[in-house]
Amino acid sequence: MTQSRIVFACSCEATMTLEPGALKHCGGELRTATQLCRAGIGAVSAALAEGRPITIGCTQEAPVFAELADEAGMEIQFVNIREQAGWSDAGGTGPKMAALLAAAAVPMPETGLVGLESRGVTLIYGCDETAIAVAQRLAETLDVTVLLTRPDAITPPARDEFPVLTGTIRTARGVLGGFELMVDDYASASPSSRARLVWGATRNGAVSRCDVLLDVSGGPSLFPAPDLREGYLRADPTRPEAVERLVFDAARLIGTFDKPAYIRFTDSLCAHSRSKRTGCTRCLDLCPAGAITPAGDHVFIDPTICAGCGACAAVCPTGAATYTLPPPASVISRMRTLLSTYATAGGTDAVLLLHDGDHGQALIEAAARFGRGLPANVLPLRLNEVTQAGLDIFAAAYAYGAAGVVALARAKPRHDIAGLHRVVALAEAILAPLGLAAPQVLETDDPDALWSIAGGGTVAAPSRFLPMAEGRHLTVTGLRELHRAAGAPAARTELPPGSPFGAVVVNTDGCTLCLACVGVCPVGALRDDPDKPTLRFAEEACVQCGLCRATCPEKVISLAPRLDLTAWAAGAVTIKQEEPYPCISCGKPFGARSTVERIVAKLSEKHWMFSGPNAGRIDVVRMCEDCRVEAVMNESFDPHAAPPRPLPRME
Repeated sequence: MTQSRIVFACSCEATMTLEPGALKHCGGELRTATQLCRAGIGAVSAALAEGRPITIGCTQEAPVFAELADEAGMEIQFVNIREQAGWSDAGGTGPKMAALLAAAAVPMPETGLVGLESRGVTLIYGCDETAIAVAQRLAETLDVTVLLTRPDAITPPARDEFPVLTGTIRTARGVLGGFELMVDDYASASPSSRARLVWGATRNGAVSRCDVLLDVSGGPSLFPAPDLREGYLRADPTRPEAVERLVFDAARLIGTFDKPAYIRFTDSLCAHSRSKRTGCTRCLDLCPAGAITPAGDHVFIDPTICAGCGACAAVCPTGAATYTLPPPASVISRMRTLLSTYATAGGTDAVLLLHDGDHGQALIEAAARFGRGLPANVLPLRLNEVTQAGLDIFAAAYAYGAAGVVALARAKPRHDIAGLHRVVALAEAILAPLGLAAPQVLETDDPDALWSIAGGGTVAAPSRFLPMAEGRHLTVTGLRELHRAAGAPAARTELPPGSPFGAVVVNTDGCTLCLACVGVCPVGALRDDPDKPTLRFAEEACVQCGLCRATCPEKVISLAPRLDLTAWAAGAVTIKQEEPYPCISCGKPFGARSTVERIVAKLSEKHWMFSGPNAGRIDVVRMCEDCRVEAVMNESFDPHAAPPRPLPRME
């Protein structure tokens, strides 16, 4: 049977060894060459004429092949098998080459875009003549205004080409095309200023809006993670090269810009809050850019501010926040092909290397060109950001047979990697009882460090499950498949506090079955029964948000973070159940018997409404809501006829 895809592997002028026995598993019809981009270019033209999908194991010469594809009205997929596999001191890289070629054919969905529009209205914030000099450089390109904070003697410009004001920014919010600033000590310069700028009367609370914000004040940043805020450029005024770079970048910030919509958010799944009580704050605690804010029972993720680190999606316990560049299910699909092909082609002890395009790809290429390259069993998998990797990706990797997973980050990461370390710690707690090596976070700028990457043991029977779900369901599937593949009993594993799995422990002696916890549970882990006063719990659904604990009026609920697949399989179990109390008037069951009897005991002969001549009124407590209303409406009882309160005593 003829294979649909054509796959080209080139030895790049015999600088790397092609292994046909392994490469035959590349996922298509293998065709080899020694100089595909020059002497063998005709083979590519002939393949394009066949009208079949094509994968070429070369990225350096992609422009040459892409030009041929454009002429033929076709598309070509490219993958780097030279720096990522062939250029290595290790032998036996054929299985890795085959895996890279096969994985490249797994499609990645397109990502939505967010539009930002800038008309060039620019505020330059500084404290001395540097800000004025920057404005003079940009005045012909942008609509500039200078705001000087606590300036010393400033020589007035010879011409009023742009406004020069004084003031200190108290607060700043927004992004490219929509900044809003609150300014104190705001004043304009007098046009009669002679040797130095003279300021008029100042006022606080002035509001300024601009499209671009340039900060050469030398003070603290106006935003968290300033390098990630679109339209906010900051430079040390004492460093001319930094100011020059700022001027160059600012001149281009006019027009319409597109950025990826990194996060898809489903607010109905969010476990942030219920009934004005706070539950999950995982994403709020981690967002480095300040893009996430509370919004009632859920949070709001501003797509214009979001810098795409993906930490929120990686730690979101419900799947309310999902990364889109690409989605985890697509990453896992490519990972599945990568690891399964590697094993089929004869590879062993695969270690998955998660890396980004900017830092990780450059480091891998540097290791191949100037060092020893990558070990033969280290399979690189490119993500948009390594901080997007959640437990779903780590669990799937080990379930598919990886002997280890390494996330490659900068020595000084661009994004805060606290969330990544949190996910790795959770994965380690789950993997340790299975005898599997913990994932690693490798923070390095040294290409030679890649040669020392190593793994541990692997699962007994690697899974080949298809990542059909998303969000929490994808994570749960990965964990179940991981334990099945490891051949481990479904033992209970204790997890660190803050983990997204676990049990709700209820002191049943103190529980009154008020079911307030059921009402606030955002994921339906706590459930009731319409026929009987019942509290039920499904551990698989629990995300350990703590809303039940915060809401319980009797304070009898605690959380137990753990992974218990036996409890997951059991479904919803009954924690407490009582017989309902029958209405003494109509017989309809209502409430829990113990609760009604407890209320009767507390009120009878102890409250003026239910004591003495009113003692018989206690029966209204023993009635359902309908009969109670009817009884109260028909009786001639004055609820305001309470005995006088004792006079206050003055000591």
